Amino acid sequence: MELKIMQDKIAVIGLGYVGLPLAHAFAEKYPVTGFDIAQSRIDELLSGIDKTLELSDKQVKEAITNGMKFTCKLDEIADCNIYIVTVPTPIDKYKRPDLTPLIKASETISQVLKKEDIVIYESTVYPGATEEECVPLLEKGSGLIFNQDFFCGYSPERINPGDKVHTVTKIKKVTAGSTPEIGKKVNALYANIITAGTHLAPTIKVAEAAKVIENSQRDLNIAFVNELAVIFNKLGIDTHDVLEAAGTKWNFLPFKPGLVGGHCIGVDPYYLTHKAQEIGYNPEVILAGRRINDNMGIYVANQVIKLMIKKGEKIEGAKVLVLGITFKENCPDIRNSKVIDVINELQDFGINIDIYDPWAEPEEVQHEYNRGLLTKENLPNFQSYQAIVLAVSHAEFKGLNITANDEQVIYDIKGYLADSDAKL
Repeated sequence: MELKIMQDKIAVIGLGYVGLPLAHAFAEKYPVTGFDIAQSRIDELLSGIDKTLELSDKQVKEAITNGMKFTCKLDEIADCNIYIVTVPTPIDKYKRPDLTPLIKASETISQVLKKEDIVIYESTVYPGATEEECVPLLEKGSGLIFNQDFFCGYSPERINPGDKVHTVTKIKKVTAGSTPEIGKKVNALYANIITAGTHLAPTIKVAEAAKVIENSQRDLNIAFVNELAVIFNKLGIDTHDVLEAAGTKWNFLPFKPGLVGGHCIGVDPYYLTHKAQEIGYNPEVILAGRRINDNMGIYVANQVIKLMIKKGEKIEGAKVLVLGITFKENCPDIRNSKVIDVINELQDFGINIDIYDPWAEPEEVQHEYNRGLLTKENLPNFQSYQAIVLAVSHAEFKGLNITANDEQVIYDIKGYLADSDAKL
């Protein structure tokens, strides 16, 4: 196949936190159509609004003016020759990989797949998933033969939601293809928009493995400092003071304790452990880290309860304000937020919970967690609560007048407030 760069027409499948910024970046140099199965998402984007806040309203409107398209109609991407899949890859309630979005996306593309088309996957998966799970679906639906009639690539997403510095074009991109020639083609495609450069991996499996260990590594490092936080709390030592002191050594890694949620770090390790167990290996270290991080919400809640008891507070019927429910600061993303673990555990003790988060969408929180949110206008006086838990370090919380006193517990998970009874 002749290596063409500028003549490609791209369809990006899935317009969430990953797909929309990627489609926008490609639209600077290629004809791009963004495809999503949710009509509400398409309508929102066509009106010039991105509720994920990854793109400004101005960027969305300018992209449309310059020819970028948004659709949920399959026939409107039938003339594309590059299909890039950016759908989520979650886990189910048993912490097993849920490939449903990936399977449905592959089945959808198979209906319009043509000879010499390339399907590139960006979704995080276990090593082998692209060729073992997705390719057969593409072949079955299209009637075409893999690596003869059509080809595949893999370029794992590295989007950091809410980060306006490390945006998609400024993060080095790993690429791979189903043949050496297609690898070069995929790499050239991304190299044309990624200013930070690209790294061509030798195979799709290598690229898949590289992605899944990125977040597994972070997960394990955070699990280590979370375990340190538990130990140092028992010793009466401030964990943040310890980390600040240890951080004076040039090669000390600056990880901090916290709740590990979101669509990546709290999920991706289970994709790797699933594959490891499938081939007969029990990944003890990775699963140990996951257990520690998955239990931190319950740990935090119990620490809050202990502090309330020490201050003579009646637990059942007490009022607690939780500040923040998104999975990270200054970002509206609530997917797999571990703040809900703190909330649920406190509620199990008979505590009444109020939640305030100026970044989260109330409708999404209600749908995902069946919880209502306070607005800034109906936020009660802080002194009316027996405890306040700062769960997310949104910039808006820095200016709140919250100080520890003898009657009220202030628990600061993020070590963000100037004054608190305890930090994680």
